[in-house]
Amino acid sequence: MYKTAALVLVLGLAGVLEAFIARSEGSWGVNLSAPEMIQSLGYPVEVHHVTTRDGYILELHRIPHGLSSGGSGDRPVALLYHGLYGSSADWILNKADQALAYIMADDGYDVWLTNARGNRYSRAHQTLDPNDFNFWDFSWDEIADFDLPATIDYVLPTTGARDLFYVGFSMGTTVFFAMLSEHPEYNDKIRAMAALAPVAHQGNARGLASLVAPFINLIDKTLTSMGVGELFSNNALTRSLAMKFCDRNSPSAMICRKILAIIGGPNPDEMNRDLLPTIAAHTPAGTSVHSVTHFGQLMTSDGFYKFDHGPRGNLLRYGQRQPPLYDLSRVRIPVAIFAGENDYLADPQDVELTERELPNVVQSTMLSSFSHMDFSRAVHAYEYVYKHVLDFFWHYRN
Repeated sequence: MYKTAALVLVLGLAGVLEAFIARSEGSWGVNLSAPEMIQSLGYPVEVHHVTTRDGYILELHRIPHGLSSGGSGDRPVALLYHGLYGSSADWILNKADQALAYIMADDGYDVWLTNARGNRYSRAHQTLDPNDFNFWDFSWDEIADFDLPATIDYVLPTTGARDLFYVGFSMGTTVFFAMLSEHPEYNDKIRAMAALAPVAHQGNARGLASLVAPFINLIDKTLTSMGVGELFSNNALTRSLAMKFCDRNSPSAMICRKILAIIGGPNPDEMNRDLLPTIAAHTPAGTSVHSVTHFGQLMTSDGFYKFDHGPRGNLLRYGQRQPPLYDLSRVRIPVAIFAGENDYLADPQDVELTERELPNVVQSTMLSSFSHMDFSRAVHAYEYVYKHVLDFFWHYRN
């Protein structure tokens, strides 16, 4: 039992340790919600709510226009989807000239920021309470099957647009690929997709997460038997641990940073330490045990599979003993891939496997200096990634 508990703790270090390092350092944005952060910089912001077919109530944050572009005229729509431990805040934590949401708004886009079920902004359901285990009985399969289609079907009629541009980071790419595999008709609603640190195949994952992955089903089973369905919500305990163990002046702060590196990959030159307090206030944002488990299952498999419920559970759910594969050949829209050589969670070999199976990859960029988290918060995020995303989308704007 103690060994299992230790493995569970390790699973959350990527998000929790970021909180440890920085929560005690006062900084702008630490005590603001994502909409308040947007508003504080002078950008317009709207809060919208979408109800999925299975009753989850999702919160969307919209930046309808930028500071210089104004609100008039037809504007292409951009939908940005965060990673596993993230939220809409993933896209606004950096400086305004380095944060993709502001950059795209100023470039003429109507920007929509998603929040997956279970994170701090989407903890609501028509009948279930987050304190009920049944609320957390989902993996990213359900996010792909319910959340993303519902979001797209809300955004397009709300804006009057026929289709939209999509940017996914990490899990944001996973659910996109899975959605189009299951619902290929949504290809007609997406004009182009930018995949940042794409995750489908994960058999070559490195670092601490890959060491935990062989035990992931045992961890899931143990937590489920205990009635635990949520992992790594933002709470007072995280803040108090930060004050004690990973204050900037603490001797243990460097150890915390080193552990982060062995989870997502090393790249100290791209870590903006001035932003760590703000990042830590918003990450981790909460997710389900099953969603974490699902990624662990990919690390010990040879393909891009649905959630593995075990032979008996798979028979009941899928009519077969093994979980079905997602079919990447159904992703027909133009895709640009941006990946990092130092990325432990989206390893270059796995990215190459994913690229081979996608039929319409029109651009692929491998960054020698980037690790996993750099795609949403690096010092040179605009120079190395975001300006190239804008260039890619420009070809499809008319």
